Amino acid sequence: MRIIRGRYQRRQIMAPTNLPVRPTTDMAKESLFNIIDNHFDLEETEALDLFAGTGNISYELVSRGCPKVVSVDLDFGCVKFIRETANKLNMKELFAVRSDAFRFLEKHTMQYDLIFADPPYDFQDYDGLVNLIFERNLLREGGMFVLEHDKYQHFDEHPHFMEQRHYGKVNFSFFAQTIEEEDSEE
Repeated sequence: MRIIRGRYQRRQIMAPTNLPVRPTTDMAKESLFNIIDNHFDLEETEALDLFAGTGNISYELVSRGCPKVVSVDLDFGCVKFIRETANKLNMKELFAVRSDAFRFLEKHTMQYDLIFADPPYDFQDYDGLVNLIFERNLLREGGMFVLEHDKYQHFDEHPHFMEQRHYGKVNFSFFAQTIEEEDSEE
């Protein structure tokens, strides 16, 4: 895996082969970050990376200037690798947390500008994940949640759904926390 842009541009990161992950492809990651770059000034964006795996998305966010990125994964080896890589690259903005994503979200109160989630291939509770993020009000005003998923998932009916994009076998659904939604809740 490689970091595409920013202060660690072109840096190759070699993850151990024994980690239970399937990193987002470079083509899909580049397309994703073109969209993210058009919505956010990453130097002012705090992000949460759920099911972080190797930390692929987290490293890209830090490289592009995010002042705080929290990476959450349940696998001890993944969290250890993210911490070691962050330390090796002196990424003081990156915080790796070992936790089940749902437990983390249920207890967490901090809001983020951007939340990214790439659940495992056999993940079953996409709707529960999306709903929990909005029920817990974890996105700031104007914030975005990006969910990577297989082609069989569709979220057109969800009130926060914006759009779905696909790049090869990779699908991203985008959800937004709009200003009107926050105002109507008060």
